[in-house]
Amino acid sequence: MAHRAARPLFAAVLLAAALTGCGGAATTTGAPPAAGSAAPPAVTPTAAPAATASAAPLPASVPVRVRIPAAGVDASPLLTLGLAADGTVEVPSVADGDKIGWYGKGVTPGETGPAVLIGHFDTARGPAVLKDVSRVHTGDEITVSRTDGSTAVFRVRELEQVDKKRFPTDKVYGNTTRPELRVITCGGEITDGHRPDNIILYADLVG
Repeated sequence: MAHRAARPLFAAVLLAAALTGCGGAATTTGAPPAAGSAAPPAVTPTAAPAATASAAPLPASVPVRVRIPAAGVDASPLLTLGLAADGTVEVPSVADGDKIGWYGKGVTPGETGPAVLIGHFDTARGPAVLKDVSRVHTGDEITVSRTDGSTAVFRVRELEQVDKKRFPTDKVYGNTTRPELRVITCGGEITDGHRPDNIILYADLVG
Protein backbone atom coordinates (compact mmCIF):
# COMPACT_ATOMS: atom_id res chain seq x y z
CA MET A 1 0.00 0.00 0.00
CA ALA A 2 2.94 2.40 -0.43
CA HIS A 3 1.94 5.93 -1.30
CA ARG A 4 3.18 9.45 -1.21
CA ALA A 5 1.12 12.15 0.36
CA ALA A 6 0.61 15.72 -0.74
CA ARG A 7 2.26 18.29 1.47
CA PRO A 8 -0.40 19.49 3.88
CA LEU A 9 0.44 22.13 6.47
CA PHE A 10 1.11 19.48 9.11
CA ALA A 11 3.74 17.68 7.00
CA ALA A 12 7.30 18.86 6.73
CA VAL A 13 8.14 16.80 3.67
CA LEU A 14 6.53 15.39 0.56
CA LEU A 15 5.60 11.79 1.25
CA ALA A 16 4.89 8.70 -0.79
CA ALA A 17 1.98 8.46 -3.58
CA ALA A 18 0.02 5.20 -3.88
CA LEU A 19 -1.07 2.79 -1.21
CA THR A 20 0.20 -0.76 -1.86
CA GLY A 21 0.60 -3.85 0.26
CA CYS A 22 -2.80 -5.54 0.36
CA GLY A 23 -3.05 -8.98 -1.08
CA GLY A 24 0.47 -10.20 -0.77
CA ALA A 25 3.49 -9.43 -2.90
CA ALA A 26 3.68 -5.81 -1.86
CA THR A 27 3.34 -6.58 1.84
CA THR A 28 6.21 -6.41 4.27
CA THR A 29 6.91 -10.12 3.89
CA GLY A 30 6.73 -10.17 0.11
CA ALA A 31 4.61 -13.34 0.34
CA PRO A 32 2.07 -14.17 -2.38
CA PRO A 33 -1.62 -13.74 -1.58
CA ALA A 34 -3.46 -16.58 0.06
CA ALA A 35 -4.85 -19.08 -2.40
CA GLY A 36 -8.41 -18.27 -3.31
CA SER A 37 -8.27 -14.72 -1.98
CA ALA A 38 -11.35 -13.05 -3.40
CA ALA A 39 -11.50 -9.45 -4.47
CA PRO A 40 -13.82 -7.17 -2.52
CA PRO A 41 -16.95 -6.30 -4.42
CA ALA A 42 -16.34 -3.08 -6.29
CA VAL A 43 -17.17 -0.01 -4.29
CA THR A 44 -19.77 2.13 -5.99
CA PRO A 45 -18.14 5.56 -6.25
CA THR A 46 -20.24 8.38 -4.88
CA ALA A 47 -19.97 11.97 -5.97
CA ALA A 48 -18.82 14.24 -3.19
CA PRO A 49 -21.85 16.17 -1.95
CA ALA A 50 -21.70 19.73 -0.81
CA ALA A 51 -19.94 20.18 2.51
CA THR A 52 -22.20 19.50 5.46
CA ALA A 53 -22.13 21.13 8.85
CA SER A 54 -19.12 19.92 10.78
CA ALA A 55 -18.58 19.61 14.50
CA ALA A 56 -16.04 21.86 16.19
CA PRO A 57 -12.45 20.64 15.93
CA LEU A 58 -11.01 18.68 18.85
CA PRO A 59 -7.57 19.15 20.39
CA ALA A 60 -4.83 16.71 19.46
CA SER A 61 -5.17 13.27 21.06
CA VAL A 62 -3.78 9.98 19.78
CA PRO A 63 -6.42 7.50 18.55
CA VAL A 64 -6.67 4.17 20.36
CA ARG A 65 -9.73 2.47 18.87
CA VAL A 66 -11.73 2.67 15.66
CA ARG A 67 -15.19 1.28 15.03
CA ILE A 68 -16.85 0.99 11.61
CA PRO A 69 -20.08 -0.86 12.40
CA ALA A 70 -21.15 -1.24 8.78
CA ALA A 71 -17.93 -3.18 8.05
CA GLY A 72 -17.90 -5.08 11.33
CA VAL A 73 -14.71 -3.32 12.44
CA ASP A 74 -13.84 -2.78 16.10
CA ALA A 75 -10.06 -2.42 16.19
CA SER A 76 -7.94 -1.65 19.24
CA PRO A 77 -5.22 -0.72 19.85
CA LEU A 78 -4.33 1.29 16.76
CA LEU A 79 -0.87 1.15 15.27
CA THR A 80 1.07 4.38 14.73
CA LEU A 81 2.49 4.46 11.20
CA GLY A 82 5.30 6.62 9.91
CA LEU A 83 7.51 6.54 6.83
CA ALA A 84 9.49 3.61 5.49
CA ALA A 85 13.14 3.99 4.49
CA ASP A 86 12.16 4.70 0.88
CA GLY A 87 9.89 7.57 1.91
CA THR A 88 6.64 5.68 1.44
CA VAL A 89 3.94 5.63 4.09
CA GLU A 90 4.16 2.56 6.31
CA VAL A 91 1.33 0.04 6.39
CA PRO A 92 0.49 -2.58 9.01
CA SER A 93 2.57 -5.73 8.72
CA VAL A 94 1.09 -9.03 7.63
CA ALA A 95 1.13 -10.11 11.28
CA ASP A 96 -0.96 -7.02 12.09
CA GLY A 97 -3.53 -7.65 9.36
CA ASP A 98 -6.29 -7.49 11.99
CA LYS A 99 -5.26 -3.99 13.08
CA ILE A 100 -5.85 -0.46 11.82
CA GLY A 101 -2.94 1.96 11.57
CA TRP A 102 -3.01 5.74 12.02
CA TYR A 103 -0.59 7.87 10.00
CA GLY A 104 1.12 9.56 12.93
CA LYS A 105 2.81 12.32 10.95
CA GLY A 106 -0.60 13.77 10.17
CA VAL A 107 -3.27 15.21 12.45
CA THR A 108 -5.07 13.10 15.02
CA PRO A 109 -8.70 12.22 14.21
CA GLY A 110 -10.88 15.16 15.23
CA GLU A 111 -8.29 17.89 14.61
CA THR A 112 -8.66 20.22 11.65
CA GLY A 113 -7.18 18.49 8.63
CA PRO A 114 -7.28 15.02 7.06
CA ALA A 115 -6.52 12.27 9.57
CA VAL A 116 -5.58 9.04 7.78
CA LEU A 117 -6.26 5.44 8.83
CA ILE A 118 -4.88 2.47 6.88
CA GLY A 119 -5.74 -1.23 7.02
CA HIS A 120 -5.49 -4.35 4.90
CA PHE A 121 -8.35 -5.90 2.97
CA ASP A 122 -6.39 -9.14 3.02
CA THR A 123 -2.82 -10.43 3.38
CA ALA A 124 -0.95 -13.62 2.59
CA ARG A 125 -2.68 -15.05 5.67
CA GLY A 126 -6.19 -14.42 4.35
CA PRO A 127 -8.96 -11.85 5.01
CA ALA A 128 -7.94 -8.88 7.14
CA VAL A 129 -9.53 -6.09 9.18
CA LEU A 130 -11.17 -4.26 6.26
CA LYS A 131 -12.41 -7.36 4.43
CA ASP A 132 -15.99 -6.04 4.53
CA VAL A 133 -15.25 -2.47 3.43
CA SER A 134 -17.70 -2.85 0.53
CA ARG A 135 -20.57 -2.87 3.04
CA VAL A 136 -19.89 0.75 3.99
CA HIS A 137 -22.15 3.38 2.42
CA THR A 138 -22.42 7.14 2.55
CA GLY A 139 -24.07 8.23 5.79
CA ASP A 140 -22.52 5.41 7.82
CA GLU A 141 -20.58 6.40 10.92
CA ILE A 142 -16.99 5.81 11.96
CA THR A 143 -16.06 6.42 15.59
CA VAL A 144 -12.55 6.94 16.87
CA SER A 145 -11.78 6.74 20.59
CA ARG A 146 -8.87 8.89 21.74
CA THR A 147 -6.41 8.82 24.63
CA ASP A 148 -8.00 11.87 26.28
CA GLY A 149 -11.23 9.90 26.75
CA SER A 150 -13.12 11.65 23.97
CA THR A 151 -14.69 10.00 20.93
CA ALA A 152 -14.62 11.57 17.48
CA VAL A 153 -17.65 10.60 15.39
CA PHE A 154 -17.34 10.85 11.61
CA ARG A 155 -19.95 10.37 8.88
CA VAL A 156 -18.94 8.89 5.54
CA ARG A 157 -19.43 11.46 2.79
CA GLU A 158 -17.83 9.77 -0.18
CA LEU A 159 -16.41 6.42 -1.32
CA GLU A 160 -13.89 6.06 -4.09
CA GLN A 161 -12.13 3.15 -5.78
CA VAL A 162 -9.12 4.21 -7.83
CA ASP A 163 -6.20 2.65 -9.65
CA LYS A 164 -3.11 2.98 -7.44
CA LYS A 165 -1.28 4.51 -10.37
CA ARG A 166 -3.78 7.39 -10.23
CA PHE A 167 -3.91 7.76 -6.46
CA PRO A 168 -5.57 11.13 -5.61
CA THR A 169 -2.74 12.37 -3.42
CA ASP A 170 -3.90 15.97 -3.03
CA LYS A 171 -7.49 14.94 -2.36
CA VAL A 172 -6.45 12.50 0.37
CA TYR A 173 -3.62 14.39 2.05
CA GLY A 174 -4.22 18.01 1.07
CA ASN A 175 -5.14 20.60 3.67
CA THR A 176 -8.77 20.93 4.73
CA THR A 177 -10.51 23.67 6.68
CA ARG A 178 -12.39 21.25 8.94
CA PRO A 179 -11.78 17.90 10.67
CA GLU A 180 -11.95 15.03 8.17
CA LEU A 181 -11.01 11.37 8.08
CA ARG A 182 -9.75 9.03 5.36
CA VAL A 183 -9.78 5.24 5.64
CA ILE A 184 -7.68 3.53 2.99
CA THR A 185 -7.39 -0.11 1.95
CA CYS A 186 -6.86 -2.11 -1.24
CA GLY A 187 -9.26 -3.51 -3.81
CA GLY A 188 -9.62 -5.04 -7.23
CA GLU A 189 -8.75 -8.50 -8.55
CA ILE A 190 -5.24 -9.68 -7.71
CA THR A 191 -2.84 -9.14 -10.61
CA ASP A 192 0.78 -10.30 -10.33
CA GLY A 193 0.42 -10.65 -6.58
CA HIS A 194 -1.04 -7.20 -6.03
CA ARG A 195 -4.46 -5.66 -5.77
CA PRO A 196 -4.34 -2.81 -8.31
CA ASP A 197 -6.79 -0.41 -6.68
CA ASN A 198 -7.24 1.59 -3.52
CA ILE A 199 -10.58 1.97 -1.79
CA ILE A 200 -10.85 5.28 0.06
CA LEU A 201 -13.56 6.38 2.49
CA TYR A 202 -13.88 10.13 3.07
CA ALA A 203 -15.68 11.17 6.26
CA ASP A 204 -16.45 14.39 8.16
CA LEU A 205 -16.47 15.01 11.91
CA VAL A 206 -20.07 15.31 13.09
CA GLY A 207 -19.82 14.80 16.84
